[in-house]
Amino acid sequence: MSFPANHRAIIVGGSLGGLLAAVTLRAAGWDVDVFETSHNQLESRGGGVVLQPDVLDALHFAGVRLPDPPGVPSGERIYLDRDDNRIEELYMPQMQTSWTLLYRAMKNALPTQVLHGGETFANFRQEGERVIAQFESGRAEQADLLIGADGIRSTLRSRLLPEVVPAYAGYVAWRGLVEEPDLPLLAANILRDRFVFQHSDGHLALSYLIPGEDDSTQIGRRRWNWVWYRKYTREQLNQLLIDRHGTARPFSLPPGTAKSTDTAQLKEDAKAMMGRTFHALVDSTDDPFMQPIVDLRTPKMVFCRALLLGDAASVPRPHTAGSTAKAASNAHTLALALQSAERNGETIDSALKQWESQQLERSKLMTSLGISLGNRVMNIAR
Repeated sequence: MSFPANHRAIIVGGSLGGLLAAVTLRAAGWDVDVFETSHNQLESRGGGVVLQPDVLDALHFAGVRLPDPPGVPSGERIYLDRDDNRIEELYMPQMQTSWTLLYRAMKNALPTQVLHGGETFANFRQEGERVIAQFESGRAEQADLLIGADGIRSTLRSRLLPEVVPAYAGYVAWRGLVEEPDLPLLAANILRDRFVFQHSDGHLALSYLIPGEDDSTQIGRRRWNWVWYRKYTREQLNQLLIDRHGTARPFSLPPGTAKSTDTAQLKEDAKAMMGRTFHALVDSTDDPFMQPIVDLRTPKMVFCRALLLGDAASVPRPHTAGSTAKAASNAHTLALALQSAERNGETIDSALKQWESQQLERSKLMTSLGISLGNRVMNIAR
């Protein structure tokens, strides 16, 4: 059958992947509705984001306006040893932005009536070329496409592929944000305008500047973003995931939830294991947050009129700096494929088939690269 006159997509997940799908599909002429479990604006899930071309291309296609500049540029990429000596440097200009800036820009570009907070996706059924999404509230919505953009712990994926679950890679990413003026000047002078690394046996730290809480890129109003990759056994991870209220978190520790004893230990470890610059970053952070590194890749992305994109479909390790870029590519190429199919008198299903083939190959390459990079820098034998 040809395209329906009024084509509609239901998107499950209101984080970056879901919003990228929403803005690009709207630009391709689709009606969209985004359903998110949280009632409120989501917290930043990762702090800093390297602004890759795929993200800029998707947002340009969707007509989403970013601040000018959209982030903080860096020129040099330098590697420090345990004593803060430069052991390697190269010129690699790039732009770093924040999760919050991208989230806010896309959310502001969407009509408020298409965003539905406080709605938890439960299940779905397919009736011919229509799909019906069911929510815990009892709400049911019918559309031409159901898109699972609900992240690593995707409920839609668990319905479609219950055997595909995230596999812990053996290490975590501790992260933190420090207001620009709050970092000691000695450390700030080493880090400013640079993408900086410290790599020792079995752990890796990196840092760069990102826009401030109000998206400002003015000097003095930005934030230092840092990441520290650390090895933990599964048993140690389970203990870390018990938050300051004694609740076992299923996946990560958002800002403000880590136990004070774990935060204190992190700072002690930084003093013992890091040079002065990175120790200063960790020591200046009030609420470090943590996310385990996992591997996940689905063998399929399209299931008739239900599909998966972003981290719901595959999770590249963060060493690729490509998770947001992959979600952007998934969303943008989906919109282009559907737009082209409609113009050429083709079907939705033919567009989805072609899109899936291309994106599965991209996913395979990116996840394999991430595993290779991560295991090498963390000295993990596989």
